[in-house]
Amino acid sequence: MPSAVSFFLRGLVIGLSIAAPVGPIGLLCIRRSLAEGRLVGLLTGLGAATADAVYGAVAAFGLTAVSGALVAYRTSLALVGGAFLCYLGVRTLIGNPAHDRASTRSQGLASAYASTFVLTLTNPMTILSFVAIFAGLGLASAPGYRSPAMLVIGVFSGSAAWWLLLSTGTSLLRATISVRWMGIINQVSGSLIVAFGIYAIATAFRR
Repeated sequence: MPSAVSFFLRGLVIGLSIAAPVGPIGLLCIRRSLAEGRLVGLLTGLGAATADAVYGAVAAFGLTAVSGALVAYRTSLALVGGAFLCYLGVRTLIGNPAHDRASTRSQGLASAYASTFVLTLTNPMTILSFVAIFAGLGLASAPGYRSPAMLVIGVFSGSAAWWLLLSTGTSLLRATISVRWMGIINQVSGSLIVAFGIYAIATAFRR
């Protein structure tokens, strides 16, 4: 029987592999790290890591009723998530780069965390990914509570490690980027985030 450490390491790899692909959350993390600093970028990623851990727990503990309900409402969730992405994208487009660099207040920190937590929870592909991965690796039927718990802790740790690396690496470039270039970055990242939101909404209507 695999040890608890083995489950933790498997969760670590799964969390890292799910977080690493660049998508709307990655764009938000990069943009906020550049505009508002490493802490805001890190909290942006940790919001997603927390949601990953929540969905990882649903899959690891075999909460079929919860996962079934989430899948049943995946269209509504995709619409909410897509609309929220469009909102964040528009805010990025019209944002003031000079103001952003000075806005590291506690309210901004809480908003950075909460926004990506909600975004990740409203992405129905997240829970489907965890269910498929755990089932494929035979992890959905882990005995007891200790092994699934270590699996979930590993998922959060792996996801959080990626966001720490991304926010830290990106923030190192912050001092070299002028306000003018930050405005260009806002335009590009905001447009891409809106595009992700429109795609999510369009996909939801095709279901």
